[in-house]
Amino acid sequence: MELSEILNIAVMQGFAGLSLFAVLLLMGLGLAIIFGQMGVINMAHGEFMAIGAYTVFLGSTLTEKYAPDLAPVYFPFAICAAFVFAFVGGWLAEWALIRHLYKRPLDTLLATWGLSLALQQTFRTFISPKEVSPTLPDWLMGSWAPQEGLDIPINGMFVMMLTLLVTGGVMLALYRSRWGLRVRATVSNRPMANAVGINTKKTDRLTFAIGCGIAGIAGAAFTTIGSTGPTSGSLYIVDSFLVVTFGGAASLLGTAASAFGIAQIQSITEFFMTGSMAKVFTLSFVVIVLMFRPQGLFASKIRR
Repeated sequence: MELSEILNIAVMQGFAGLSLFAVLLLMGLGLAIIFGQMGVINMAHGEFMAIGAYTVFLGSTLTEKYAPDLAPVYFPFAICAAFVFAFVGGWLAEWALIRHLYKRPLDTLLATWGLSLALQQTFRTFISPKEVSPTLPDWLMGSWAPQEGLDIPINGMFVMMLTLLVTGGVMLALYRSRWGLRVRATVSNRPMANAVGINTKKTDRLTFAIGCGIAGIAGAAFTTIGSTGPTSGSLYIVDSFLVVTFGGAASLLGTAASAFGIAQIQSITEFFMTGSMAKVFTLSFVVIVLMFRPQGLFASKIRR
């Protein structure tokens, strides 16, 4: 094998890692916001990702049936709808369930796990027990070949652009909006935030809903690289928690760095070994790093 072929394979494998990085980052962003501010271990976060993916599938099905002329343009609107549906689902989950369990982490974990199982059964009953895939627009198909032997999928580039746009939007909202100011004040010192008039309960509910909405966008992005089933979201929940823990809770910079590192390590090792062994290697690497830095790569200094 020539050197140019090896380099092309390395670039394509690295880009495959970037696609995984995009999904993990979007999932990790939502978890970092929820866990970092509220201390809630949301085991149903993967199911909110599945809500986003099924929303795109529903949009594709309805477009094909009732408005086939809109097939080239439905996808961006489906992504927005994925955020809205997951946001509303997160808002209702926090109002009906989570708000009663604050400062009870074990109860919250078990309750959200139960919610996860209930949502999975709902998907099986009302959508399909089998995996489904939307019909993607033609402009998302194919690949870009900057040189011979090097093919970069267009859908992967789109997912990366979407991830950068969402990440930038979250950063901008956290540091340039009233919601972001309230979130940072609540994370820094909740009793003082209450004392100066910030409604921390309302902030918690909005933050939980936004975190779930971002998971919905992750699900929409996921439809471009894989099919969706009732348990698709649960397959990513462990990796997402790994990203948040490795990067440091409440640190968006740490979430981005750890998502990139974990995705690239897993993608590159999968080229040399089986998928399960690649996961074992990745997990072992993370555990070793956390042994020396248990607070994560970029731990935030907060007052409790």
